[in-house]
Amino acid sequence: MPDPSSIRSGEQATAFAAPPDRPAISVRRLLRTNAFRLAALYFALFATSALGLLVFIYFSVAGFIEVQTEATLDADLTGLAEQYEQRGIAGLVQIIGERSRGERNDETLYLITDPLSRKLAGNLSVWPKAETIRPGWIRFPVETKRGTLTETHPAIGNTFVLPGGFRLLVGRDLRDAAAFRSRITQTLTWAAIATLGLGIVGGFLMTRNMLRRVETVNRTSARIIHGDLGQRVPLNGSGDEFDQLAGNLNLMLDQIERLMAGMRQVTDNIAHDLRTPLARLRARLEVTLLEKPDAERYGEALTETIAEADQLLVTFNALLSIAEAEAGSRRDTMAVVDLGEIAASVAELYEPVADEKGLILAVSTGQGVKVRGDRHLLSQAIANLLDNAMKYTPQGSVTLSTSQQGETARLEVADSGPGIPAERREAVFDRFVRLEGSRSTPGNGLGLSLVRAVAKLHGGAVWAEGNDPGLRVVFTLPAAAA
Repeated sequence: MPDPSSIRSGEQATAFAAPPDRPAISVRRLLRTNAFRLAALYFALFATSALGLLVFIYFSVAGFIEVQTEATLDADLTGLAEQYEQRGIAGLVQIIGERSRGERNDETLYLITDPLSRKLAGNLSVWPKAETIRPGWIRFPVETKRGTLTETHPAIGNTFVLPGGFRLLVGRDLRDAAAFRSRITQTLTWAAIATLGLGIVGGFLMTRNMLRRVETVNRTSARIIHGDLGQRVPLNGSGDEFDQLAGNLNLMLDQIERLMAGMRQVTDNIAHDLRTPLARLRARLEVTLLEKPDAERYGEALTETIAEADQLLVTFNALLSIAEAEAGSRRDTMAVVDLGEIAASVAELYEPVADEKGLILAVSTGQGVKVRGDRHLLSQAIANLLDNAMKYTPQGSVTLSTSQQGETARLEVADSGPGIPAERREAVFDRFVRLEGSRSTPGNGLGLSLVRAVAKLHGGAVWAEGNDPGLRVVFTLPAAAA
């Protein structure tokens, strides 16, 4: 039987298999993406807005045509009323007869009848069977001949009862208005269809483009999962949000790669730096056991062993302090403190050390240099800077000063020692880094690493520069608000 663990490993490898460089994007997959849903939502909003606009245009045009038609009929009726007042019923019949025989008499409809509903004049043969729209206004069908064909069109008219039982009808054939309305309807329908088609095609293309960009990130992530940490998400140079996301991901991957490289370096350095004291400690104990039993010798061996163990504990405590500072676990304990007062307190502790080595320790602390930070970590960072300066300054002076420049609090530790080459000044802040000239001096190469971790925790920075002669280390922090 196959090993179940091997089966699980195979399944996991299949699950995390890197996709091909150009995966086929199926329609079903597109429909399930959030990008398509978002595009569909925007399209639905756009289509609803467009449909509402088209409906508004249609009813506005239709209403305008009806208003214009009624206004034309009202103007015509006003003219006929004036003629009736001047010339009576005979003159009105004559005018209607003339207008009925004029050009385009098939659009304007006239009919005047006597009290017995007999036609006196007009281009309508009989009084139509009509539907009352409102008082005085009717809607009725009218038949017109086009060659051998008879067409029926809607018409609208206004009726009046004249003195003596005479009735007058003035109407308008709505054939052209209906044709125009039909043309508007067709145009708007085709516009809606075109909008729908363009929306669907545009949504599909937009979703496909977005999915391709996401697939690029997925492929890069899959390769990174498989161990290729050098992979980066490609940019297309558009500067859009995908490019910004890809740029941030690349920066994050660079940082992760640097951290992993740092972890590997720290592991190697720990193994290298701790192997020697551990081997020395074991050899001392082994030699002591091989010698003749001697209480005094055993006491010396135990004392030396305890010293070696203390040095190992110092190294591990320094590593723990650095890890604690980099993790930011002490941010809750931060308060507004006086950087100058902390620096003066630390310098007071190192005055005996300076006197013992014959060095001049000059302290210049500015008044009211306030920062928000952890007093213990800041004290430890300043102590490391002073210890490092005194350790590598055989003679001369060490200067500690604090000042405030705008919104930045500045602490400087300068010495008159041999200094550090410019190309190595950045590297000395890495863990376990010790220059060739300092191999014979006590230390573990973690002091400046802790200083940098404390600076980053407080939102500041630290760097080294030349002092001519010697070295100057600048430690900056954001100043606290007054």
